[in-house]
Amino acid sequence: MKFIRFGQPGAETPGLIEEGKRLDVSAFGEDYDENFFATDGPQRLATWLETFRATCPVVDENERLGPPLVRPSKIICIGLNYKDHAAESNMDLPKEPIIFFKATSSIVGPNDDLIIPKGSEKTDWEVELAVVIGKKASYVSEAEAMDYVAGYCLHNDYSERAFQLERSGQWVKGKSCDTFAPLGPFVATKDEISDVDNLRLWLTLNGETMQDGTTAELIFNVPYVVSYLSQFMSLLPGDIISTGTPAGVGLGMKPARFLKPGDVVELGIDGLGSSRQVAKAWGA
Repeated sequence: MKFIRFGQPGAETPGLIEEGKRLDVSAFGEDYDENFFATDGPQRLATWLETFRATCPVVDENERLGPPLVRPSKIICIGLNYKDHAAESNMDLPKEPIIFFKATSSIVGPNDDLIIPKGSEKTDWEVELAVVIGKKASYVSEAEAMDYVAGYCLHNDYSERAFQLERSGQWVKGKSCDTFAPLGPFVATKDEISDVDNLRLWLTLNGETMQDGTTAELIFNVPYVVSYLSQFMSLLPGDIISTGTPAGVGLGMKPARFLKPGDVVELGIDGLGSSRQVAKAWGA
């Protein structure tokens, strides 16, 4: 299944993509929130569709897509999780996953504008595979970790590098600005992705390829990361784990290259669709 939410910001309606069509499933009576995933919502929705699919309205292709799930309890990000990205950052390969948080208030739809923060001169891009948790996970083993995964989606982990690296404290300051977490276009359930360890990720800036990698290069793969994080905190249904970015970020270029108003960022992952953000100045 491919879950979408559509409509105006703050008033999105749940839907699905089936055979290339967008279907309105609001008559099911639930949104894609923590309770939906915690109560086996994907299977209940699939059962409901067996009876009511034909009555679901088709959504216009021009309708705005919002974030494909309701604001999760947390976004947990894994830093320096690709060998080539660690190298371009001039940092040693981590011995354990590097963890930081991203404020859930940064979540927007996949094609919403990127707002460059007030005073920013170093806003950067990062295409990432995001994992969506399907049920509460606490102290789970690596062998059972995938049982706790509901699905996957595309994430652009935007970063303000001066806020992140030059202003002391934790990375979260440079990761949490409004619009810094475009998600989607959809959340795909696990069965939609045949091999999560071999997905191509790409990102272009104004049509020029910046990032082109594969999840085969992950230092810590999905089951390892889910298990690892569950040793330190409970992962709740709907939580997002963003698994890191391959080489090609602006910070790693010589000279460094950062976003400016009018820039167009496009990105995608095999099986998880693509998204597009236009950069705009704060207050413009």
